[in-house]
Amino acid sequence: MLERATHRRATGGAATVFFLDEIHRFNKAQQDALLPAVEDGLVTLIGATTENPAFEVNGALLSRTRVYALQALSAEEVGEVLRRAVARGERRAGGRDGEDSSGRPGEDPDAEIGVDDEAIDFLAARSEGDARTALNALELALATAAELGERSVSIARAEDALQRRAVLYDKKGDRHYDYISAWIKATRGSDPDASLYYLAVMLEGGEDPRFIVRRMVILASEDIGNADPAALTVAVAAAQAVEHVGLPEAKFALAQAAIYLALAPKSNSAGRALGAAQRHVREHGAAPAPGWLRSDPRPPRPGQDQDPGGRALIYDNPHDHPGHVSPQELLPEGVVGERFYEPGDAEAELVRRLAQIRGMRGR
Repeated sequence: MLERATHRRATGGAATVFFLDEIHRFNKAQQDALLPAVEDGLVTLIGATTENPAFEVNGALLSRTRVYALQALSAEEVGEVLRRAVARGERRAGGRDGEDSSGRPGEDPDAEIGVDDEAIDFLAARSEGDARTALNALELALATAAELGERSVSIARAEDALQRRAVLYDKKGDRHYDYISAWIKATRGSDPDASLYYLAVMLEGGEDPRFIVRRMVILASEDIGNADPAALTVAVAAAQAVEHVGLPEAKFALAQAAIYLALAPKSNSAGRALGAAQRHVREHGAAPAPGWLRSDPRPPRPGQDQDPGGRALIYDNPHDHPGHVSPQELLPEGVVGERFYEPGDAEAELVRRLAQIRGMRGR
């Protein structure tokens, strides 16, 4: 193609417009090969893709192009496309006047089949802005009606035709991320119906169940945590079910986990506590652990059982104290008194237990 474009320009021919459908299917080397021709103006490149070009098109090539996002058609626009198709089919059938494609008299099976307005409206509303999906469904509905000897395509026939199409879903593109994001937010928001809906969309779209269940395991700790520790057990069990059983049977474990996670009390205190501890380490560095907590503590000299600050130099085992709680300081010097973990409202038992332990340790 580039050779023909070069020859055309050398012979004074028209400029070359290169339309490349599904440009995301070109690998990096193939896309790089187009760059000199685009920079030199040898071709005007028009690339079409159903993927996000920021992820699928080389940065150098993308920087020399202008990106246009094509929006889905409205239901009214899809309806207009369908009505034009029906009208064109009726004109073609009427023009043959009872003759088949060879000019011989015969019956046209589509000539007497009409399409109800309700069926067109239904196809337009349910095609998700995709005119090709609506046209394919209309074609299938007309063929089915002809086979059954029906005189028109009803809304029931249109509904049956749409049920045979695949769910519009891309396992590596925007919808892949949009629907898992929607599932996470719906589950975090404690809406089991919304959680199940987005789970159903992903499963119907052919999403990898291992990808879904990994997000379940993450959510169980990140958004539920110790408000319901069993949530992590449920999510991990669902992950094991996916590995051992696989689809379609594993869908029951996924549904069970989705409902449990949605209805579980929510708390992100574990993640916030770790984040606070990490910020402290980043800002102040890692303080050395007290000597009595190290794996190879130095034994105190005879007669010395405290450091200059009055702290014991040997490890004080909590099991030697009532309630199995020792008052010995466990944080490094310079970090003593810091509080990283603050239980959430859904962790009432942990609030009570933490207050009890701090009291026993004199904190």
